[in-house]
Amino acid sequence: MPKFRMQKEWWLSIRLIHWSVVISVFTLLITGFYIATPLVNGGGTTADKFLMGNIRTVHTLFGVFLTFLMIWRAYLGLFAKFHARWYDLLAWTDIPNLIAQVKYYLLFSEEKSKHEYQYGPLQSLAYSGLICLQLAIVLTGLIMLGANYHAGLSLWLSGVLKPLELALGGLAGIRLIHHIVAWGFILFIMVHVYMAIWSDVVYREGTISSMISGRVFRRAK
Repeated sequence: MPKFRMQKEWWLSIRLIHWSVVISVFTLLITGFYIATPLVNGGGTTADKFLMGNIRTVHTLFGVFLTFLMIWRAYLGLFAKFHARWYDLLAWTDIPNLIAQVKYYLLFSEEKSKHEYQYGPLQSLAYSGLICLQLAIVLTGLIMLGANYHAGLSLWLSGVLKPLELALGGLAGIRLIHHIVAWGFILFIMVHVYMAIWSDVVYREGTISSMISGRVFRRAK
């Protein structure tokens, strides 16, 4: 049996961000799809029906929360002294190593890719895509939020992002992009969960549990 050694992989701040993003994204997806296609329309006086208002409030609050999580993660990537470095996201730029990992995952090769960065090539590529998804969902969300308010920070954001709104086809285009990006999150979640399970089964390094304990098991050399 191969021998393993336990080592620190994820610091507490990274694990907190990870699970906070998970909670935020799932909440945003559920409330967002309800806003797009309401499921109920109860009887009674219209003035007493505020379910949609409450759902929109929850959606907005978690959208703002996700924005702050992005800022926090960006800060760690730029200034943290441990494994939260922004250049770990560049592992995919090593094309030969990326191809080697793709072949390994497709069972075309038994050669594992090098792991010089915190993330593997495919992992860094997926997380780079996730950052783009987060940026797109936040910007389009802020534009739609600003369209509903006429004072305070929302009004200021609406003015700042107005050129982007016009360039993307107005509020109708923004809403469509927002909806499409939401499906991008769903696709990412499916692939991410599958690859995490695949990696845990093949490598047996405790990949899934590491995002709770912060530790993985590496084969002893």
